Amino acid sequence: MKLLKILAYEGPNLKRPYADILSDGIRELRVSFGSGQYRGLYFFFHKDSIIVTHGFMKKTDAVPQGEIARALRCKMDFESRFVRGEIRI
Repeated sequence: MKLLKILAYEGPNLKRPYADILSDGIRELRVSFGSGQYRGLYFFFHKDSIIVTHGFMKKTDAVPQGEIARALRCKMDFESRFVRGEIRI
């Protein structure tokens, strides 16, 4: 929860070790808890909305391409639903 507050405050200026840019507008929020590494994937929508797509426990050095693809599908779905008027911000 603390990192989400930092993300909300810093926005796109939040850098490593807390956040990183992955691809196509998808970013990762980097969370360590105990001995585990967790990631929350998100994107910015318009200028001040942060949309978190999902989170997962990181088990490899790199973020798995499948997780990035999942976040990209969520992003495209969100954007198309916004255009259709199903989502309002």
